[in-house]
Amino acid sequence: MVVTLETTNIQSRLKRLQSGPRRGNRLLRGFTLIELMIVMAIISVLLAIAIPIYQKSIIRAKESVLRNNLFTLRNMIDEYTADKQKAPETLQDLVSEGYLRQIPQDPITGSSDTWRVTMEDTPIGGQNSPPGIFDVHSGSDKTGLDGTPYADW
Repeated sequence: MVVTLETTNIQSRLKRLQSGPRRGNRLLRGFTLIELMIVMAIISVLLAIAIPIYQKSIIRAKESVLRNNLFTLRNMIDEYTADKQKAPETLQDLVSEGYLRQIPQDPITGSSDTWRVTMEDTPIGGQNSPPGIFDVHSGSDKTGLDGTPYADW
């Protein structure tokens, strides 16, 4: 008698566990609409915070590449001028003479044709030589994160 009572208790407990948790007479099988809405609201808030940070990091990376490209171009213009005793007439002269493999791309405009060059006032090679490139700037009309236009860098 004791053994059969224990087995029936065990069997009834197993049936309850197999049927899952109950609330009243119905089974709980999923998430409620409120729970799903709360999760969606949390995800929306996190995305609203993360997207501007991500976009700003992309701009910072482009600005870093722009600074590096400007430094390289200005350095190569100075080396060309020191070696040839005259400034290059175009950026393509730096490529044809082997100072650069190719003209770097302006990361803000996305093109290597938009560089703005500043020509020298007085040619280094004398009055008979044509004026050459003195400085180079970005051709973009946008403003950087620090508030200065890219064209002034």
